[in-house]
Amino acid sequence: MKSDKVELAVTALSASESQPGNFALVLEDFNNQHRIPIIIGAQEAQAIAMAMEKMQPIRPMTHDLFKNALELLGASIREVLIYQLKDKVFCASILLKQANNEILNLEARASDAIALAVRAGAPIFILEHVIEEAGIMTTSLAGRPKKGSLAEYTLTELEELLQKVVEKEDYESAVRIRSYIEKRRQGGG
Repeated sequence: MKSDKVELAVTALSASESQPGNFALVLEDFNNQHRIPIIIGAQEAQAIAMAMEKMQPIRPMTHDLFKNALELLGASIREVLIYQLKDKVFCASILLKQANNEILNLEARASDAIALAVRAGAPIFILEHVIEEAGIMTTSLAGRPKKGSLAEYTLTELEELLQKVVEKEDYESAVRIRSYIEKRRQGGG
C-alpha cells in the first residue's frame, strides 16, 4: 500500500445532485490526474466558500473562531492530511505547530480540516492509496495535453479569464482558475 502524500487544490464547490441539501467539494491533484469529490454539509460549504472568496463576516464564524484561538495559543496550521476512506467517509488530520515547535496531530472531519486549511493558507494533502481508491481520473487520453488547458495561458491571460468568469457568475470555474493562478505564482505550474 502506497503512503506517499499528494497535494490537492480546491477546484469546485457546488450543490450535490445526489444528496439534496448537501454540497460537493471537489479537490484535484496538482498534476490534474485525479479529482476527489467529497460530500459536505451546507455550513461547511459556506465556510469554505467564504474563505476562498476572502469574505469577512461581521462576526467570526466557527472556523474563524477556531483558527483565531489556535493563533492566540501560539499554534499554527501546517497542513491537512486526508489519510483514509472508511465506510465512505474521509478521515483527516490537521498538523499543528506550537510556539515551542512541538508538532501535534488533531483529528477532524475532512470538511472542517479543509475549511481551516483554506483560512490558514495551509496545504491540503491526501495519501496516495486514498486517491487511488477514491479519486476519479481526469485524463481520458493518457499522455495527451487537454485542449484548452489552463497551462496554455499566460498569467495575464489567466487573470483576464478569471475576471470574465466572475462577471458571468461562473464561480466554479473561478475557483479552479484562481487555484491554478496561485499554484503558478508559487512555481508549481
